[in-house]
Amino acid sequence: MYSNDIYTLSKLAEKKYKHASEKTAKYIGRAIVTGFYVIVAIILSYTTGAILYPNFPEFSKILVAGTFSFALALIVFLSGELFTGNNLIMCVAMYEKKITFKMALKVWIYSYIGNCIGSIILSYLFIKSGASFAVIQHYIEPIAHTKLELPIYQLILRGILCNFVVCLGYLTGIKMQSEGGKLVMMFFCVFAFIIAGFEHSVANMGVFSIAYFALGGLPILLILRNLLWVTLGNIIGGGVLLGLTSVLISVDDNN
Repeated sequence: MYSNDIYTLSKLAEKKYKHASEKTAKYIGRAIVTGFYVIVAIILSYTTGAILYPNFPEFSKILVAGTFSFALALIVFLSGELFTGNNLIMCVAMYEKKITFKMALKVWIYSYIGNCIGSIILSYLFIKSGASFAVIQHYIEPIAHTKLELPIYQLILRGILCNFVVCLGYLTGIKMQSEGGKLVMMFFCVFAFIIAGFEHSVANMGVFSIAYFALGGLPILLILRNLLWVTLGNIIGGGVLLGLTSVLISVDDNN
């Protein structure tokens, strides 16, 4: 990492805070639409996985991981507001003393709430449409229940690892100039976290929302438990494991 990259992230954080403070409704609206993007990717990847799983279970998992990268591509190319990406950006700016924790917290809360609202809305519309209902219902049930049953330490660790990898993809989307290069790097980063079974808070919002409407309910307290610890892990993974280390190892461009 070069100091110029750190400067770019810090300026982006200041811009996000300004938008969140001065144009709050629009900012939250952008976060809601970003939740839509995530659900579109879940519909694509999980429906494909559900269709292939009975006869090709191994290939099904690989294809789910490969197609879910569509979410990050939409977010980067359409300038979405993703909570987990904001973990990296706002923490870097805090380390550089460009913003305060209170400023970062406002952006995190607004983007988190927006992502959640967007996930719920589009999940509801998807399930009520009846499209691919039978296959997605049977496929998503064990996935959702497995996530709800994970122990706390695994939720935190999987959240840390997940957002470290996701923010690497988000970072390449900011740093690289070529659209083709961005797509390749984002594909492999998202592929890595899905195929490994890591936990992403916003993706989980989508999975739980679809499962809730498809199955006629899920234990709300267990959903909140999962999201709490995964969210904490995501903040550490993106903001500390990647964000802090990037600041510490950055050098001047001429060195």
